Parts: sequence; structure tokens; C-alpha cells
Amino acid sequence: MSRATLGWIVLGWIGFVLLPWYGFDSAASPTIGDYFFTGSGLVEGLRGAWWLLPILIPLLLALRPAIGAPRDSMALWLVAAGIVGLALITLQGFTIGLNGWTMDGLKAFSDPGPKQAGMGFGAALTATAFLIILCHGLAAHGWCRGDAFVTSSIGVVIALIAVFVFFPVSTILASAFADNAGNFAPGEFVAKFLDRSIWGLDCVYSDLRCGVAWNTLFLGLAVGVGTTALGLAFALIATRTSFRFKKVLRLMSVLPIITPPFVIGLALILMFGRSGAVSNVLWEWFGVPRSRWIYGFPGIFIAQLLAFTPIAFLVLIGVVQGISPTLEEASQTLRAKSWVTFWTVTLPLMRPGLANAFLLGFVESLADFGNPLVLGGNYEVLSTKIFFAVVGAQQDQGRAAVLSLVLLAFTLGAFWLQHAWLGKKVYTTVTGKGDAGIPLPLPRRVAMASYLTAIPWAVFTLVIYIMIVVGAFVKSMGRDYTPTLEHFLTAFRIERTDFGLYFSGSAWNSFWATVKVAALSAPLTAAIGLLTAYLLTRQRFSGQRAFEFGTLLSFAIPGTVVGVSYILAFNVPPIEITGTGFILVMCFVFRNMPVGVRSGIATLSQIDKSLDEASLTLGAGSATTMRRVVLPLLRPAIVASLVYSFVRAMTAVSAVIFLVTAEYNMATTYIVGRVEAGEFGLAIAYSTALIVVMLLAIVAIQFAVGERRLGRRSATANATPMAVQAAP
Repeated sequence: MSRATLGWIVLGWIGFVLLPWYGFDSAASPTIGDYFFTGSGLVEGLRGAWWLLPILIPLLLALRPAIGAPRDSMALWLVAAGIVGLALITLQGFTIGLNGWTMDGLKAFSDPGPKQAGMGFGAALTATAFLIILCHGLAAHGWCRGDAFVTSSIGVVIALIAVFVFFPVSTILASAFADNAGNFAPGEFVAKFLDRSIWGLDCVYSDLRCGVAWNTLFLGLAVGVGTTALGLAFALIATRTSFRFKKVLRLMSVLPIITPPFVIGLALILMFGRSGAVSNVLWEWFGVPRSRWIYGFPGIFIAQLLAFTPIAFLVLIGVVQGISPTLEEASQTLRAKSWVTFWTVTLPLMRPGLANAFLLGFVESLADFGNPLVLGGNYEVLSTKIFFAVVGAQQDQGRAAVLSLVLLAFTLGAFWLQHAWLGKKVYTTVTGKGDAGIPLPLPRRVAMASYLTAIPWAVFTLVIYIMIVVGAFVKSMGRDYTPTLEHFLTAFRIERTDFGLYFSGSAWNSFWATVKVAALSAPLTAAIGLLTAYLLTRQRFSGQRAFEFGTLLSFAIPGTVVGVSYILAFNVPPIEITGTGFILVMCFVFRNMPVGVRSGIATLSQIDKSLDEASLTLGAGSATTMRRVVLPLLRPAIVASLVYSFVRAMTAVSAVIFLVTAEYNMATTYIVGRVEAGEFGLAIAYSTALIVVMLLAIVAIQFAVGERRLGRRSATANATPMAVQAAP
């Protein structure tokens, strides 16, 4: 038996015998004696919680291989211990709740039955130990070539997705097939699903509006194509041109991703609304009548392009950097023109990045809530319809679930089309061989198209942010432009007292809570996302396609649905974490993980598997290969995942608006409150401060991770020796 397996067996015993079995809040016990032993699974079982004592059986089964079981049977003992242990913990957790039995059939034995609170640190550690023991047993049985790291990674990721994605989402989606009384009613599901307001095509042959599903689908396709095109233009300029203001352009491409919710929508209204700055200029100078064109599809489309283009850029820049110049040089050696080389060699090698960038833009558009809420007007989309079905006057949870299933169907369709487009072709460009190629300049037509696409968009983005900054330093945007610092002082005032500095500003509590939650969730999101990408691209196991789609599930469902589902799932045993900071961290981790997964898949698709195999052949394990070989080549994906997850944790609103508490009041909920109260200056001032903080965080992440080095020459480095040689 390996030391790692033995260590997990010991941790399983520690979780059951020493740590508190119930309640995560017990970690705040004042003394060590109160924390250890008291309240452990063993002690609770001896006190009367008899349903916990059977867990001793799998713990003893796990010890059997360590005390002299035949080597051939070790795998069976470990697998049996893991399966029995997980089954017992799951069974007792879901059948016994706060008020007794959770199943009516069990109440025949005793009513109401035994009672218990949600699981705590002891239960979590013991369940994790059983999971790893099971995975080690499967590895010993020959699964995944006997690699315990790979089997454990697959097991952990599947378990996390099952607990924090499938369990809460299935809780709310199950209501799609139930009536208002909670009874199974498939007829009502069919009636709601086929409703004309969802699938109507009246806009094709009349002046009436089309169904909300077609509105959402059309918007998602337009945003997916637009963000991919803009992201590609920015990525090509950043990596393949000598553009003078390249760093400024990159900053303009990333700025929208760090903008808190509603701010872009507010800025667009302040520019193009009936009383907006641009509308006033057009009316006074050119006589163009004021209108409400910004409300509806055009406004949502522009706002979503601003918000989601950075995601496409972060995915594509690593893909463009990874293309081998040698392949392009070979094409030109065969006398292909630069345009033909780009069209037949460079662009096809970008397919993984283009497909993943489009998929992320499409899914983000489907799930977006803030922009349609502010700019939607009469153009209805599924995310806002779901929100009003949950919190509106109708309060129809079943209808919200049906609309969520429509969103899932669209996401599944996009996922399938992406796989069909990529096919089984190989896109490897980063190998273990030296690459002395020089990155070729872009063809003139491609460079010109990139400049004409990216530079006007960057200028437009800059104007938007000038409006945001101006709004933070004037009394009332659009009415009173008197300069003032009143908004910043209200939010972030610091006073000197006899006891030291006192942070008296109204925004400080939400600010520190937001930074803490974002700092905890970002590395977890990146780690789980990139590990999942590694498993999907480097391993082969049954159910892999379903596993990959499962990673997109929480991303596809609107944040409002995710927030409600977390409340329904985690407000009662067996996992009772509502009201804690932990539920916010987990919500952000699994809401944002798909970006790390898609970015990692796009980058890993270019890295030759022979690099991994060479490391394994030289005796390194999978964990060492991942750390020493794969991760250094994944730096663009690491930066993309860390930046996106940190920023999204700072700016998300739709999911956390249902999960915040007085102790963990996030910055976005504070901003939404100020917008609802009409305090736009205060909301924009707080948003400006958050933008500065996130910019500093992005620079720190880029500096800490560093850039990927592929050992390729640059054009300037290649020109120097030639010049020296020609000098004599």
C-alpha cells in the first residue's frame, strides 16, 4: 500500500473520530477541547446518533490491506471501503433531516424520526477520504493505466460537479415537471414548454414580437460571432504586428471584463439615451430626432459585445501565440502567398480557439442578466423572463425551470456543433522539438481588417470609460457637472480617531468581503478548471463527453437560477451552508470554472502529447509531469482563468443577489442598491474604485504567472547576426 493511500485512510479516521461531524460553524469553538472529540462522528454515534456508527465498517475495511491482506485483493478491499463509505454517508445524509425522516415511507417506522443538522468538517473530510480511497483502489485495479493521480483527479472533479452543479440545478429543474403543489404533472410541463410566448414566430409575418426563445438564440449567435471576430482582431494585433500602442490596445480590450454590472448599460444610456450626450449633439447640430433605439436588441448587443469580447481575447491570444511559425514558413517556401498561407495554414490551426471563444460568447450571452435588464426594453430574453418568473408577481418556479431547460437545450446544441466543427483533426503546434521559425507578419488585408475592427472598438470603449469616470467625479451626470469628491467620500471615508483609523465609509464592509471571496475563489477556479481541461484532453475514459458537458452546465444557466437553486439545495441537510462565505466561494468557483476549462482545452490542443509521454517515460509521475511540463506551457490559460474568475467574483450580481448576507454583502449588491435608489454617482464612484483594484490585480496576476516561453526566435533577434556577418 502506498503512503498516499495510507495517509487518506488516516485522514478518514481523523474526520470521524476527532473533528465535529455537524455544522461548519463549530470551527469557531473557543477551546481545543470543544473542537476536537466533542461532537465528532464517533461521539455523536455513541450519544444516540446510531445511524453514524455503521461508518466504522468501511473505515475498518480500508485498514484491512494495511495489516497484511494479499496484494491481489488490496484493490478490492479499497474499492469496497470507498463505495460502502460513500453510500452510507449519502444515505444517512439524505434520509434524515432537521425535522426527522425526509421520506414518507420511513415515517411508518417512527414519526417524525431521528433529526440531524447539516454535515460539518468531520463529515466532509471522511467523505473525501472515502472518495480518494475508492479512486486509489480503482487505480490499483488497473484503471487509467494504474495512475492514482489521474483516477483521483477524475473522481474529485466528478464529485465536486455532482455536489455543486448537478445537485442544486436538478433541485430546481425538477420543479419543471411539478405543479404548484409539488405533485408530478408532465401535462403542465408540456403546456408551459410549448407556450406561444416562447416559440412564437409572429415577427416573421407581422409586426408582433417573436418568442423569447428565438430572441435569445438570435442574440446569442450574433454576440458569439461578434465577440469572436473582435477577440481575434485584438489577438492578432497583440501577437503578430508591431503596432505602437499595443499595450494600450490590450488594456482597452480587457477593460470591459472588469466593469461591475449595470455600469456599461448606464454609460450607454448616458451617451445614446433620449437625453444622452450623443443624442443631444445629433439633435442640436444635425437635427436628428431623439429616439429610444438603444433600448432593445441594439443596446443589449453593444453592451454584450463590450462585456464579453475580453473573454474571446483571453482565449485566442494563447492560441495565436502557440501557432508554429515553421508551418507558415513551409507554406511560403512552397511559394504560397501570405494571404493563402494565412487562410489555409494559420486560420485552420486556430480552430480550437475560435470554437471555444464562440461557445463562451454564445453561452455568456444566453446567461447574461444585467444588460438585458437595463437595456432590454421590449426585447425579451430568457434570463430576464426567468428572473421575473422567480421574483415577480407571478412567482412561477415551474415556468422558470421550463425556461431554464430551453437555455440548456441551446447550450447543448452549441456544444454539439462545436465538436462537429472541430472533428477529430489534430491541431498540435507546440512539440518537444526546437522551433527556429520566425513569426510571420500578417497579410496586408488581414492586418488592415484587424486594425479597422479593433481600433475603432478600442476608441469606443475608451469613450465609454471616460463617461464612467466623469460620472464618478460630478454631482449628477447629465444635469449638474460640478466637480466633487462627495461620492467617493460617502463610500470610502476614513476617519482618524483616538483608537486609530476608522473606516466609516458605507462601502467598506462590502468591499473587504468581496475582495476576500474573490481572492479565495480565483485560484480554486483556475486549479479545478485547468485540471479538468488536462483530464479531458490527455485522458480517455467512459462518459467523457457527458463529463465535459457537465462542466458547462452551471455556466449555461442564468445566475438567478443558480442562486435560487443553491438556496433550495444548501439551506437544509445534508449540506447546510446558506449564509456562509463558503457558499459564495463555491458558487463563484463552479459558475466561472468553464472559462478555465475551455481556455485550457484550446491551449492543450496545441501541445503535443509526446511531451507528457517523454516525462512519463523518464520516470516522472502524472502529478510531476503536470507541474513541471504542462503547467509552464499553460501560462496563457492560467492567466485567462485567474483573471476571469477574480474579476467575475468581483462583478457578478445575478447569482449572489440571493446568497448575500449582512456579513457577506458583496460589492455588486451594494451597487445595485444604489442604482435602485437613484444614487448613480455613488454607484459609478464605487465601480470606478473596483475597476482600479481589478486592474492592479490583473497586473499582479500577469507578473506572478509570467509569460510562456516557447524558444522561438523573434524577427529582431534573427536580424542581428546577419548584420554582423555582413559588416566585414
